[in-house]
This record gives sequence, structure tokens and C-alpha cells, in this order.
Amino acid sequence: MAAVVAGAAVTAAVLVGRDDEDRTPASAADPTKPLITGWKTVINPTHGTAFDVPPQWEVLSPDVFSGHTDRKDPDKVLIGHTAPAFYKSKWCSIDGNGDGQVTDVRLGNTGTKGASGAKDTAEIAEKSAPTWVYAAYTQPDKSVVTWDKPKEFTTKSGVRGSYVKARSKGAAQPNRCAGDGQAVVFGFKNSRGDLVAWDFYGRTGVPGAVDDALVMRIMSTVRLAGDPKEPSP
Repeated sequence: MAAVVAGAAVTAAVLVGRDDEDRTPASAADPTKPLITGWKTVINPTHGTAFDVPPQWEVLSPDVFSGHTDRKDPDKVLIGHTAPAFYKSKWCSIDGNGDGQVTDVRLGNTGTKGASGAKDTAEIAEKSAPTWVYAAYTQPDKSVVTWDKPKEFTTKSGVRGSYVKARSKGAAQPNRCAGDGQAVVFGFKNSRGDLVAWDFYGRTGVPGAVDDALVMRIMSTVRLAGDPKEPSP
């Protein structure tokens, strides 16, 4: 079950032309301004991070929490992030259990989360990527989720860390919105030295699905945006 929380209230392949040139030098850019001309900047002041998304994406307030709960225990949050951005937020809508409450399924999702408790950037990436896929697309079946080993990565602004790609194959399709998905998580450290993670997850095998090249381009814009405003969770 998806959850979007703003404060205490609960509410229930894009192709980008290559003529969008990257701003350079990235390391000297204002973190509040997009590194890619025409894109939107997503800032998470809690973690002191920023990244960019294409202009078609919807950028939500930094205090919005978006995540997924356990289908067997709706009060248990499996994973989530704040300051999210959505691609096609109403890509598919359905009343899953016939109670009249419609759930919107997004085609693409991205945001930033804290990673306290992880020992390094590789661990948070390797744990989080499969969890996003499971929570969003395959519950209660973990057997259809696979993931790659962590890989080192350096963003345009020089942020170094590790990322992991995960995906599902053969997820159950109990309704027309259900199906396989993928996730990419990039673990790194903010200016305070706290481990944090940028993530993307989205549906696969459907028309318009966000492709790997665009996911990597978005990830390449991840950067630090000043000191964190609050302790990382």
C-alpha cells in the first residue's frame, strides 16, 4: 500500500532531448539551480541534498513523506523517503479492495532518505534497492526480486558513493495496475558525514516506463545543498 504524508495529514519512458545541455562546472553551480537546463531541482533540507528531474515531473514539498506500508499490517512502513518527485502520479488508478477508496499508482518516483544504522554507502544501497521493489511491486513475494552488487559512482558535483539496481521479474498481477518494477539507490554522505540515500523506483515493461539512461542522468545530478537542518532519522 502506498502512503503519502504531508506533515501529519495522510493523503491517499520519458524521453528528454539531448539538446538540454548540462551546466558546467557542476561543482561551482548554485545547488538550488538545476545542473541540466530546463530541469527542476528537488531540495531536501533535512538531509542537505539536492538533485534534478525533468520538467514533466511533479516536485512535492520537502516535508512530504512518501512510502509503502506492509499489506498485512498497514501501520508498518516498509520504506519511504521525503521531498519526493513523481512522474505521472496518476498513471494508473484503482480501487484495489472494493471499498471505494481509489489508489493512484505512479509511473516513476524519486526522493532522498536517511540511512542511519548502515555501516557504509554500499550497505544502504544494497538493502534499500530490493526493499523498494518488494514494497512497491511484489508483496508478499520476495522470490521474484533480484539485485546487482554495489557499484561505485561519482556525481557531476563530485559526490562519491555506491549504487545498486534491483528489479522484479514475474510479480503477481492481481489488478491492471500491478506488475514488475525496478529501483536504483545511491548511498552517499552529506556535509555532516551522515549516510543518506537517493532513490528511484518505477514500473517496468509498460509503455512510457522511465528508462535506465534517464535514471542514471537524474542520479548524476545528486549533490550536497548545505548543512542538514535536522538530525537524520
